[in-house]
Amino acid sequence: MVLSNSVAAWGTPAFAVTFAAEVQALDPSQLPLQAGLAHSSHVSAETTLTVLVMETAATATQLQVKAGIFYSGVIAGSCCSDDPTPVCEQPEYCTLRFEIDRETAIARVMLVDNDNA
Repeated sequence: MVLSNSVAAWGTPAFAVTFAAEVQALDPSQLPLQAGLAHSSHVSAETTLTVLVMETAATATQLQVKAGIFYSGVIAGSCCSDDPTPVCEQPEYCTLRFEIDRETAIARVMLVDNDNA
């Protein structure tokens, strides 16, 4: 994934808002949300992301952003015992670390263990 707007906004007061908007516009399948599930079995196909920038740092070659991601997961078939098809959305949260190359804006994303976040 490429986060060029975030690289352009680095060092400005607009960085957190720009980064959040750029990540929220991504297809959720581009992020390791499935690995961050705590209360459900699958990331909801209907999920919308809410991004909270928690920490930022920079090196000569990359921007580093730790962000909290709020999204929805589902437990299929768990809402009603007599209906095999219901889908119940559950709120989910995980912490992700983004490492964004300052030159290319290509980002690597990894799940941060919430116990050690």
